[in-house]
Amino acid sequence: MYRKKNNQQTIDDFILPFSGALAADNRWVVKSRLIPWDEIEGDYSDLFPSGTGNVAKPARLAFGALVIKETLGLTDEETVEQIRENPYLQYFLGYKEYTNEKPFDPSLMVRFRKRFSAKKLNAINEDICKRDKKDDDEPPATGGGPGQEVPNQKASNEIPDNKGKLIMDATCVPADIRYPTDLSLLNEAREKTEAIIDILYEPLRGRIDKPRTYRKVARNDYLATAKMRQPRKKQLRWALRKQLGYVRRNLKNIEQLEEYYMESPLTLRQALELVTIKKLYRQQKYMYDHKTHSIEDRIVSISQPHVRPIVRGKARTNVEFGAKLAISIVEGFAYLEKLSWDNFNEGMTLIEAVERYRLRHGFYPESVHVDKIYRTRGNILYCTDRGIRISGPKLGRPPKEPDKEAKKQARQDALDRNCSEGKFGEGKRRYGLNLIKAKLQETSETVIIMNLIVMNLAHLYRGLFVLFSKSVFRAYMRTFLLLAGRFLPAAA
Repeated sequence: MYRKKNNQQTIDDFILPFSGALAADNRWVVKSRLIPWDEIEGDYSDLFPSGTGNVAKPARLAFGALVIKETLGLTDEETVEQIRENPYLQYFLGYKEYTNEKPFDPSLMVRFRKRFSAKKLNAINEDICKRDKKDDDEPPATGGGPGQEVPNQKASNEIPDNKGKLIMDATCVPADIRYPTDLSLLNEAREKTEAIIDILYEPLRGRIDKPRTYRKVARNDYLATAKMRQPRKKQLRWALRKQLGYVRRNLKNIEQLEEYYMESPLTLRQALELVTIKKLYRQQKYMYDHKTHSIEDRIVSISQPHVRPIVRGKARTNVEFGAKLAISIVEGFAYLEKLSWDNFNEGMTLIEAVERYRLRHGFYPESVHVDKIYRTRGNILYCTDRGIRISGPKLGRPPKEPDKEAKKQARQDALDRNCSEGKFGEGKRRYGLNLIKAKLQETSETVIIMNLIVMNLAHLYRGLFVLFSKSVFRAYMRTFLLLAGRFLPAAA
């Protein structure tokens, strides 16, 4: 049975579900109480020391907009529209009443990302993780800061009261770039230098002859090899030599044209790209002459020269292009240990992570759960001196007879380490760590750390929900036992 309804209605007839009041258990209302807005306001206001000029947007609006964007996985434009349409998001941003106007222009999101540096965001992340600490926790121990020695077991002759588990791992956060090949990079460099020549020549038209670029011939030479499914080595080297020659000629012509100008007509972005292209040409020329495919600080993107190839050795992709991220996980909260665009050995971050753990909690962890790359002799000796158990087998030959207790402990350590893979999976599947779409280095770092903050807020929110469910269950059980105590004796 189906009853036809009149789908046409006026906006005045639409009934709001919250009857003019926001629900206190809404996720955005709850999360607004989990963020240290006052601390963020203090650091944010220091960016505007002058008392003149246009009034900047509030810190809560700027930081909250970034949280909304990364939580919902929106574009800058869609973030502004969602804020305009959703009263809960406006409450989260500190609005006192609902408004149908746009809070700001979407282009301001770029400025918001620039204003929150990686150092400030890391401090905010630390404050958010502290919200889960109980009041009766032990106070953090003094010392251990930069330039200060932390007393170890040998110096104090005391057995440290270690508590908790520290889980560490690293991953690559891919950047939004085209898969780079030497031929495609040289072709892009050639096209950009041709555009720069056109810009430099236009004011000089009629005074000098335009330099020849042979762009049609160069394009055909590129396509002759690029369209091949599997070009031979000689064919590929021939194409690289051709493109190197075209780029070299264009760079020489650009230098000659720049001599006519006291001030270059190029924009800042074009000037930076020209510097990148010159470095790219030198790298490609060196690799071509020496028949190698590796070089230090290799350029893999002209528009994002900070991106580096990260060799991970994964089954799907052996090399990823982006930033390398090392984190530590304590009780479900993710802490940033190191973020770098250059490849690094994550095993070198273990000692610093353990010391930061001691500064946060006042004691060393009981155990550290890591993979093989962290298990160096120096790290093992460091953990042993402080009474910390590091996961993994002992160094040397394995015993002839397997120890059942050690095997059981190894299995449990592997289960505990799954938390790190789950955290990376959450960041890359649910949030934006699978592909960083920001273009600048500083804004990309902001997006990466904002994803960690959003994941920690989600974990804190889930913890509050579980705590509320437990409290309701306990109240129900107390009532049930009270009633059972009254009626059961009489029935007996």
